[in-house]
Amino acid sequence: MDPEPSNTDASNRKEATTKVPSKDPKKKDDNKDEDLSEEDLALKQQLELYVERAQDSDPGLQRTALESMRQEIRSSTSSMTSVPKPLKFLRSHYGTLKAYYEIMQDEELKKLLADILSVLALTMAAEDERESLKYRLLGSEGDIGSWGHEYVRNLAGEVGHEYQKRQNEEDPIEDLMGLVHEIVAFHMKHNAEPEAVDILMEVEDLDLITPYVNESNYKRTCLYMTASAKYLASPDDLLVLDIAFTIYVKQKEFARALQIALSVDNLRYVRQIFEACHDLLQKQQFCYILARHGVAFELDENMVADDDEREQLQDIINNTKLSEGFLTLARDIEVMEAKSPEDIYKAHLLDGRASAGATVDSARQNLAATFVNAFVNAGFGQDKLMTGPAEASSGGSSGNWLFKNKEHGKTSAAASLGMILLWDVDAGLAQIDKYFHSNDSHVIAGALLGVGIVNCGIHNDCDPALALLGDYVDKEDPAIRIGAIMGLGIAYANTQNEQIQQKLANILNDPNAPLDVIAFASIALGLVFVCSCNEDVAQAIIYALMDRDESDLGEPLARLLPLGLGLLYLGKQESVEATAEVSKTFNEKIRKHCDMTLLSCAYAGTGNVLKVQALLGQCAQHLDKGETHQGPAVLGIAMVAMAEELGLDMAIRSLEHLLQYGEQNIRRAVPLGLGLLCISNPKVNVMDTLSRLSHDSDTEVAMAAIISLGLIGAGTNNARIAGMLRNLSSYYYKDASALFCVRIAQGLVHLGKGLLTLNPYHSDRSLMSPMALAGLVTVLHCCLDMKTIILGKYHYVLYYLVLAMQPRMLLTVDENLKPLSVPVRVGQAVDVVGQAGRPKTITGFQTHSTPVLLAAGDRAELATEKYVPLSPILEGFVILKENPDFREDK
Repeated sequence: MDPEPSNTDASNRKEATTKVPSKDPKKKDDNKDEDLSEEDLALKQQLELYVERAQDSDPGLQRTALESMRQEIRSSTSSMTSVPKPLKFLRSHYGTLKAYYEIMQDEELKKLLADILSVLALTMAAEDERESLKYRLLGSEGDIGSWGHEYVRNLAGEVGHEYQKRQNEEDPIEDLMGLVHEIVAFHMKHNAEPEAVDILMEVEDLDLITPYVNESNYKRTCLYMTASAKYLASPDDLLVLDIAFTIYVKQKEFARALQIALSVDNLRYVRQIFEACHDLLQKQQFCYILARHGVAFELDENMVADDDEREQLQDIINNTKLSEGFLTLARDIEVMEAKSPEDIYKAHLLDGRASAGATVDSARQNLAATFVNAFVNAGFGQDKLMTGPAEASSGGSSGNWLFKNKEHGKTSAAASLGMILLWDVDAGLAQIDKYFHSNDSHVIAGALLGVGIVNCGIHNDCDPALALLGDYVDKEDPAIRIGAIMGLGIAYANTQNEQIQQKLANILNDPNAPLDVIAFASIALGLVFVCSCNEDVAQAIIYALMDRDESDLGEPLARLLPLGLGLLYLGKQESVEATAEVSKTFNEKIRKHCDMTLLSCAYAGTGNVLKVQALLGQCAQHLDKGETHQGPAVLGIAMVAMAEELGLDMAIRSLEHLLQYGEQNIRRAVPLGLGLLCISNPKVNVMDTLSRLSHDSDTEVAMAAIISLGLIGAGTNNARIAGMLRNLSSYYYKDASALFCVRIAQGLVHLGKGLLTLNPYHSDRSLMSPMALAGLVTVLHCCLDMKTIILGKYHYVLYYLVLAMQPRMLLTVDENLKPLSVPVRVGQAVDVVGQAGRPKTITGFQTHSTPVLLAAGDRAELATEKYVPLSPILEGFVILKENPDFREDK
């Protein structure tokens, strides 16, 4: 028996070598064999022999040939940098083997050949034929990984296409899902988590990933899932985040889970985390994260059993320690000394024109100085105008400065005291108290607003703000009522307080209430119930809108009513649809305005591309002068697109197109949109655009651009913007209105002496504080009509910015919550999603000792191994505990 196969072997080999050239008589192919090295030639002949043998009538020979061919291919595809030689040499035989497969009888051998064909199809199949997958499903079960990464990757791609096709034709998919399990197991084992997540998203079954996630790969898996959720349509994004949340909780990575719970606005999840975690220190860190996000959250016995511990944790959530932490930062950076408006204006750096302008409109200039003083000294508890030492001027400086303002100017002046004493409730209320005894209604209104500002973001069991402001809401004087209503809106933003709902809903239902009181009541309700989709509040605002006379609806203040309605649905997407339907029945004067406002609020911070397109479509129309709805549409583009960096850059480009082609009312809103997109993050291209617009021939465009320069530089002390604004103050020295805007912008750039930010995004841009965005959007909507609101008698709406003010600090504390100075590296954040290994998360870093300031786009990491941070993201208050494994080098 033995000699026979060797004979056939020799004859077959001869046949093989003589056959090859005869297939294609071109000269080029004659030389092809000669180009190959001896080793390659031997391999080629060997493979061609296997192809012959595979078609032999003897099953034993067939099996040996197929096994050998399989072995050759396997050994060459395990790592694929170029097309492996066996695949190259078998290219011409792919058709032959396919044809032979169809006529084969033996099922087992058929499976072996199917396996080989599946791998050959990797390089040889025609496009969109999915032959690799077809033969894989016909082939033998078992280890797909042995054919190499590239093969598995290719299969995953084909599975995605096939799944779509079968879904459309409603064919069964069980066999595909079996293969998906194999592919996912292979990817997860070989550190290709993003690819495993991708294929499961394509077959719409991401739950399958949970069994494969373990301690070594959960971080990369969840990081990729949370990053890709930004680009998924609703409700897929929530499903992905839910699965990431489950994995984090299972792996006891509670701080990350908490961030997901907050990003999907699910307090039930927050509760679950507190119940699952038993470490008090970790719970304290969660409370700091909740406080930064601005959530009103009540702890109960199930979450924290011990009464004293619960009270301590509730204090952290209520933000009672914020003022103390901020002043620790200020003392460390040595900026405690109070600054006067003149220190900010730096008029001595300009030529003679600017000083002459100081006398143009002294009441307006004093009002501007009030705001500058409030913004610059915000949270420091001392300044040179309102709280300066009494002996410096007879009768105390605060009284003097207050009366250097006229009528409604006194409201802003008195309220500025609240801003200076921001977050320090006890000292703040004590100092503001004296204004309650004034005979001037404007001063009382300012004091009421000041009380609201001091309590902004600070919750207190005895509700001092409600106790002080509640009685003033129903007074006769509209100025006092507005002060009290604004104060309540700011103090109780995002608390869903029902007592306030009753008080303010009564005002909305009062047909005799003046329009301005109703408008501010609507905004206050929107702030208190922000993101709550509360139907009763929505109904109250809708009825108020329907009951107003047609003449009222044309007023700029009437447009704040739809905004109050929109804030209820901030970022809540489809939940707004019922209310949007009702808004179609409104008077046509306000119908479209309401429509745009609701749409832009509901999709704010979602990055929804279709909504951006819809809003751009509204802006593309050229309409009559009287239409106002395009302003909110422009702001809407910024609100929707600010969610992630890519959309943000594209929105900036789109807004610059609108500048070139849009009507005047659109051009007036574009600077404000740019201001929102880059808030507290002065990008050079946006800065240049705004600088150009600040000299625009249309004064409204110029003023909006000036305010936006302040917004993009808010709290950064940016020298370039400060220089631009100084030059503008000299350029507009005769124009009191524009000069007022320049001063406000100067105050914003030096907000909190450069220690505060207005950015609603925090925790590495992963979370957006709804209360902060609501405050910003309210101010920007008011800026759409500068002349009536900001430059009229309602300039105190600028204080709504306090809702977005937060220290841009990293303050590390020890286990007793006392400040602890440790070295940290602060540098530009690097996106490491989906990268292999353990890449560096920051670049271009410097090492500082905490507390430190973090600019937009900065990230910090500990530069010592002595401590372990309890929060994965170093921002705000971070608790450090000692690392038990740390050994100091001798």
